[in-house]
Amino acid sequence: MAKETKNTIQLEQVDTLYDLFRERVKRSPSQAAYRSYCPVNKTWFDTTWSEVADSVSRWQQALSTEQLQVGDRVAINLKNCKEWVYFDLAAMSLGLITVPLYPDDRPDSIAYILQDADVKLLFLQTTAQWNRLQPSLTEEHHLSRVIINNDDTSELTAPARYAEQWLITNSIDLIDWQADTHQLASIIYTSGTTGKPKGVMLSHYNMLSIAASALKCFDVYPSDVFLSFLPLSHTFERTAGYYLPMMAGSTIAYARGIAQLADDLLVVKPTIMIAVPRIFERIYTRLQQQLNKQSFLAKILFNKTTRIGWRKFQYAQGQRGWHPSLLLWPMVDKLVASKVKQRFGGNIRLIVSGGAALPEHVSRLFIGLDLCVLQGYGLTETSPVISVNVPESNVPTSVGKALNGVSVKIGDNDELLVQGPGNMLGYWNNHKATAQIINADGWLHTGDQARIDQNGHIHITGRIKDILILSNGEKVPPSDIESTILMDDIFEQVLVIGEGESFLSALLVLNSEHWFNLAKSHQLDAFAPESLNNKELHSDIIHRLRAQLHDFPAYARIRRVNLSLEPWTVENDLMTATLKVKRAKVIKQHQQLIEALYS
Repeated sequence: MAKETKNTIQLEQVDTLYDLFRERVKRSPSQAAYRSYCPVNKTWFDTTWSEVADSVSRWQQALSTEQLQVGDRVAINLKNCKEWVYFDLAAMSLGLITVPLYPDDRPDSIAYILQDADVKLLFLQTTAQWNRLQPSLTEEHHLSRVIINNDDTSELTAPARYAEQWLITNSIDLIDWQADTHQLASIIYTSGTTGKPKGVMLSHYNMLSIAASALKCFDVYPSDVFLSFLPLSHTFERTAGYYLPMMAGSTIAYARGIAQLADDLLVVKPTIMIAVPRIFERIYTRLQQQLNKQSFLAKILFNKTTRIGWRKFQYAQGQRGWHPSLLLWPMVDKLVASKVKQRFGGNIRLIVSGGAALPEHVSRLFIGLDLCVLQGYGLTETSPVISVNVPESNVPTSVGKALNGVSVKIGDNDELLVQGPGNMLGYWNNHKATAQIINADGWLHTGDQARIDQNGHIHITGRIKDILILSNGEKVPPSDIESTILMDDIFEQVLVIGEGESFLSALLVLNSEHWFNLAKSHQLDAFAPESLNNKELHSDIIHRLRAQLHDFPAYARIRRVNLSLEPWTVENDLMTATLKVKRAKVIKQHQQLIEALYS
């Protein structure tokens, strides 16, 4: 069978992200650009590049009527859909700066961003979003127009209008817009775990160059189908799951949501997925729960399959020699691995994980089931990809080698420093913060500790700001301990504490389903709050933690715990929109409980 021909748009052929779009329309007018689900007909349908161009034209005309000036900021707060793309491309073609927002973010956080960026126009999904947001808006906001994507029976008052009423009916030729490649394209607010979010300024060149460099890491073809479910407001999805497929000419299918992800995988049958570790951890947990219900022989067969699959992977990577057990792979693949791969649609060939560390036990399981899982690393401030593993040189415990054109080095305190085409222009209206992260020589301080092995693979070893220093001077990276604790399904969330103390403690959020079983085994009332303070229960939990952390040094053991059933969420402001725990806020909210642990 002949190898498929690529149709990749090269970096030197375009100056802006809008140029990239126009070139793709020119090359592939009749090819499927986006695949969407219609809830009315309950069917999936394709939108060609030519049809996308028609829609973008309508958005260009409508935006042109709003008296917006070049450089004005416009914000978008939608779930992943083709309308997100239409707005983004149309806005950029008029020299407007797009500000993506997280659909699940808190109204007060969104209001802050709208004020800080001085946003003039806002594109929302529903009237409910607008109703929730309005109480948080003040006289400092300068919104002249709010566009609501979904029509309903509610009557809107200025400045809000429904998109279909606002859009121009007829399409015309796309605007012929030219701009400098280093011009500001978007301001993306980091969902920081401390303090107010900062606006990261990214140019057209920033995102184009990283997408182009990433495409040199693995083959992507026009026949490839990406399944998009990580929010487009996340820079990882925007660069790698939106602009990169456009550059390669691939099709993007928009998942209906995390709740329907399993069903969408079976129908869409993606070949490439971009995801964060949390998705893989959920699938891993579900697989383990299902495995626990199987027979003893089924468990043995599953574990045997993943061991052989892992050995097969190591052999293919040149990490270990051939072994007779590899002869069993065709059989165990048919009996076990192929059935798991079918849950991903059956056509998956690349899975790229980024945004946070992927636990080794999780990646080993998926790789052992013959799924190509590639871990990468980056920051919003670097557009975002810095490094990624590649299929022929995949070291799962690392985040891969630096992209082509990206330079990395280890600085003071083992901090990873980065210099490359993706490095941001700076923080919006915050020169002080910009100077703190980018030094005079142009090196960006990641805030992450790392080591680079002899083959160039980067290994992230800790987060400088998160390092706990015990009273005896021992330095403890809590993230390693926390990820190990979370291997036990009973724990839903964990925060290790102990700064300045003589020992470590942990704030633990229990899985509600497992809590009922645990309470029953201790003859406790699962509905009584005081049951969570039972001494025998705490002793049992600490024993479990000690078993989990047996490979850690003695000073890294957990001596005391606080148990809770109330999760940390975006809604209660204890997690960021990218689902990272706001460590400082959790500690502040639980200050009295923490003091009791050390009293």
